[in-house]
Amino acid sequence: MNAQQLFERIRTKQSFLCVGLDTDSAKIPEHLLSHEDAVFEFNRSIVDATAPYTVCYKPNLAFYEAAGTKGWQSLHKIVSYIKDKYPDMLIIADAKRGDIGNTSEMYARAFFMDMKVDAVTLSPYMGQDTVKPFLSFPDKWSVLLALTSNPSARDFETLELAEGGKLYEKVIRTSMQWGSVDNTMYVVGATQAQMLADIRRIIPDHFLLVPGVGAQGGSLQEVARYGMNSRCGLLVNSSRAIIYADKTVHFAQVAGQQARAMRDEMAALLKNL
Repeated sequence: MNAQQLFERIRTKQSFLCVGLDTDSAKIPEHLLSHEDAVFEFNRSIVDATAPYTVCYKPNLAFYEAAGTKGWQSLHKIVSYIKDKYPDMLIIADAKRGDIGNTSEMYARAFFMDMKVDAVTLSPYMGQDTVKPFLSFPDKWSVLLALTSNPSARDFETLELAEGGKLYEKVIRTSMQWGSVDNTMYVVGATQAQMLADIRRIIPDHFLLVPGVGAQGGSLQEVARYGMNSRCGLLVNSSRAIIYADKTVHFAQVAGQQARAMRDEMAALLKNL
């Protein structure tokens, strides 16, 4: 899937929503706990309820790795389920990998050949050889950390460089030469919305994955104002505000309602594209 194809899906569904599957077994509705794989049952219900309103799912691997082998099995099962039932859906493995070349090659094989996801989040701070193996896979995406929304981002990402500009800007300017708009996205936190305008001056055409809307307090209107381009150029992620909106037997229905509300807001923002 290239950038134009992704935009066509966004335009068809009138949505640039990415639902984060940050599934914590401690927060799953109690009535699901009797299932052999409660995490998968929860995810399956969320996916079925939200699929009409989203173009992307983003499982956060930490929530699955914490459960060991069983967690990995749950992750593989939900990725396979989405691929089988909703084949046009983009799946991003939120793994934040970043290591030397031969190790990165193994990670790339694991995610793109075994798990068969469409994209992986990566840390580019060790340089090009940490990202290059992922870029060698056709029709797959590398999603590079650029400007994150956590409070400690200022420890490094926003440092002023002696040559001028900030460190995150240097990372973007350098890494944009490694791939293209068809295989490289950037992570920019929604709580940094006003800084999206500066980022857009550097990468006007790349897609941006924007977490932090919803429970983390980011504003969808602000993100669109500063970050949207002529092909939308945004995937806005919401996790907790959707998947944990309700903890009763109606959790999936409520999640669908939350996703639909976000889709409706996005449709209004897309009306001129």
